[in-house]
Amino acid sequence: MSDWWRNAVIYQVYPRSFHDSDGDGVGDLKGITRRLPHIASLGVDCIWLSPVFTSPQKDMGYDVSDYCDVDPLFGTLADFDALIAEAHSLGLKVITDQVLSHTSDQHPWFREARVSRDNPKADWYVWADPQPDGSPPTNWHSHFGGAAWEFDPQRGQYYLHNFLAAQPDLNFHNPDVQDAILDTCRFWLERGLDGFRLDTVNYYVHDQQLRSNPPAQVAPQVMATDLFGMQDNIYNKNRPENLAFLERLRALTDEYADIMMVGEVGDIGTRSIRIMGEYTEGSARLHMAYSFAMLSPEFSADHFRTCIEGFQQGAPGGHPKWSFSNHDVERHVSRWSQHATSEDDIARLACAMLMSFEGAIGIYQGEELGQTETELVYEELTDPPALRFWPGIKGRDGCRTPMVWEAEAPNAGFTSGNPWLPVKAPQAARAVDLQEVANDSVLHFYRNAIAFRKANPALQSGRTAFLTAPKAVLAFRRETAEQTLTCAFNLSKEPLTLTLSEAANLTGPYNAALENQTLTLPGNGFAYLSHDGHLSLSA
Repeated sequence: MSDWWRNAVIYQVYPRSFHDSDGDGVGDLKGITRRLPHIASLGVDCIWLSPVFTSPQKDMGYDVSDYCDVDPLFGTLADFDALIAEAHSLGLKVITDQVLSHTSDQHPWFREARVSRDNPKADWYVWADPQPDGSPPTNWHSHFGGAAWEFDPQRGQYYLHNFLAAQPDLNFHNPDVQDAILDTCRFWLERGLDGFRLDTVNYYVHDQQLRSNPPAQVAPQVMATDLFGMQDNIYNKNRPENLAFLERLRALTDEYADIMMVGEVGDIGTRSIRIMGEYTEGSARLHMAYSFAMLSPEFSADHFRTCIEGFQQGAPGGHPKWSFSNHDVERHVSRWSQHATSEDDIARLACAMLMSFEGAIGIYQGEELGQTETELVYEELTDPPALRFWPGIKGRDGCRTPMVWEAEAPNAGFTSGNPWLPVKAPQAARAVDLQEVANDSVLHFYRNAIAFRKANPALQSGRTAFLTAPKAVLAFRRETAEQTLTCAFNLSKEPLTLTLSEAANLTGPYNAALENQTLTLPGNGFAYLSHDGHLSLSA
């Protein structure tokens, strides 16, 4: 089996917003297939499809009611097969988002489970009696507001839901549940899928004793929809039994050639890095994992170094995937705008930095255009937390608005109909067709940066060694037997001048200047330096 995934660049497609082929205002599988040449032109290795399975769409497909079929909103199984075939012909792998921790409340399994306490599916979800005063069994919070428990009068019990009440959690302590989930994964592998992105992979197993969580050990983070941060979430997720199921899942994928699994670790801080390492350690668990560590507003050299070194030290045998944006967080060009000399400058800096990281890389659709967050008003929202808690939270719609293909076309070429989320002028101004004809565009920069990453052994397999540098500079060496590169990134808006300890040459994408052994980094500046020996930097 090959390790194609180890240094892969993975492009996330949010199907609702990529391209609409039939004019109903929602993106679909045929639309994605039509636009695959754009993805292939970037030089990426793989596409990750957010959920396309049958769903009531209460949480945009993350509430699955049939794991083994495509929702008519997106097309048919034949459309899915055609997409995989076309992607493979273009040299692209395809993975899908598998939402295994919970289902829709419309799934046949849950419909049967809620009928009584003694039917064949009665123990397939997490049910518990009320406390003597009628309150929920534990103090666990839902990510979408309120308790993580919903009372069901038909059974006279509460059921667990870490997200919407319409997303009941499966009971992974039941081996029949694990077997059924594995069968659904096998269904897609048999259709030629190349692997899975595992949603909320650390939420599968709950504490069977239903113990309440203690208060947070660090300063709590209180948000309008999410009180998770006020608890130390040791009983509702991250349970040790999770690893046993991951090993069963890995054993299944190992029956097939060249399959990859990447897990989303829904956690923050140092714990997320530790879990990433734990879940990817050895060869019997996940191939790799990513967390929200780099999807946060924090933008400092110390933060990125802490994330990478934390993984190196905590999981020397594990494998990371690093991303700056996805469908759940504000786009990074907007999220880090206070550190930017311009939107395009921060987009290029982020790309150059991401392509230098050791491990696999994730790109979210539109990121290659330097796309910004869309500002929406309440009447335009679709995201459940935003609808419930506006204006305390804006929700996730702003990063999910449609891809922009042709600036002058209706809805920037996304659809001939009424788009499910609006296409606004600031986003349309970054359309693919405009950037194709501009040699200095962010799009061309992404292509060049990805090509440079793939052409250089040091960026493919070189180990990372961090260098001492001024506070605003992230600097490290990537080194193999045949090549050494030093990477330097100025995360501030102010120019900086560094002195090199030895001669070097600028290579690859850069916006810095090098004269003799003096390196000048403009605000948001970056440089790749080729050299012999172990270069050091000083202010």
